[in-house]
Amino acid sequence: MTVVDDFVIARNPEEGSTLPYLLRIPLGAAGVVLKSRETWPRTSKVYCHRAIEWPADADVIERVPVRACVRRGAAIDLVLDRGRENRSQFVLTRIRGGREAVFWQTARTAKQARPNVAVPGARASGLSELEIVVDNRERYAYTFAKQQATTSRGRLDVGDYGVVLDGHLVASVERKTLADLVSTLTSGKLKYLLGELAALSRAAVVVEDRYSAVFKLDRVRPAVVADGLAEAQVRWPNVPIVFCDTRALAEEWTFRFLGAAAVVLDEEPGAEAFEATLSEPPPLPAPQPTVSEVRRWAVDAGYPVSDRGRIRAEIHAAYRHAHGIGATDDVRTSSRG
Repeated sequence: MTVVDDFVIARNPEEGSTLPYLLRIPLGAAGVVLKSRETWPRTSKVYCHRAIEWPADADVIERVPVRACVRRGAAIDLVLDRGRENRSQFVLTRIRGGREAVFWQTARTAKQARPNVAVPGARASGLSELEIVVDNRERYAYTFAKQQATTSRGRLDVGDYGVVLDGHLVASVERKTLADLVSTLTSGKLKYLLGELAALSRAAVVVEDRYSAVFKLDRVRPAVVADGLAEAQVRWPNVPIVFCDTRALAEEWTFRFLGAAAVVLDEEPGAEAFEATLSEPPPLPAPQPTVSEVRRWAVDAGYPVSDRGRIRAEIHAAYRHAHGIGATDDVRTSSRG
């Protein structure tokens, strides 16, 4: 059955939803209404979920005439009446537990999602057992079903997936889609996240997309994102930001990273002592006197000094000796006093 009408995108009025958009596909009398993560599958497949109904007072973002909308088995082919971003497909499927899921894709994103590689089933770093703790706030979490690992749910201080040794989180991976990464970066939240991750012995951020997708963004300047990522890696070099082509490869990378971290940290000598030093701030240097303070002391002590300008080195030495300051603890010698 073919119905020609408009394809409509609106904002999802449901507060706190991880699917911020509503899509109305002109199929059937009432159309098919979906919640969506994005307004178009530009860089990867977009997860969608059925909505109950189209709101009467919908905040419409975009309305596009439709050339064709056809249901073909488990897929809906949609062709829009515009020059670019006009052909896409909605694939209806079932995921774990028999729950329905809808994935919105284009020919390019469908091809990109198949990198034509086989994920190995070998153990991570030779570990016979690897338990990965999944943060209980993580939605649509990795299951590591194809990897030799077990998972448990818990509250992680930072990151989405972690390794816990002796009751302490020692390694963690933060998962990001490209859209989430860009949003976190442009809002300034990324620097706080990286700062928290940097406090761990080992940590990383894994992105479920290619780095090249950064330069295809159209809602933010690609150069802004590229510069922000470069600055983040310079400021926090011990927290790599790794781009993987697909969600499956990102899951595999996370498994390998956490496995390697578990082995290295378990064998690393002095790891406990190093961890302890992270919670102890370094001692603050002793406060140094200003030139004005040294000048006042010199006058009171009977040393000949001028009202302005630099103070002779021997007077600084006398001040240090009188106040028990080591020779390496230089006072400030700026002429401003």
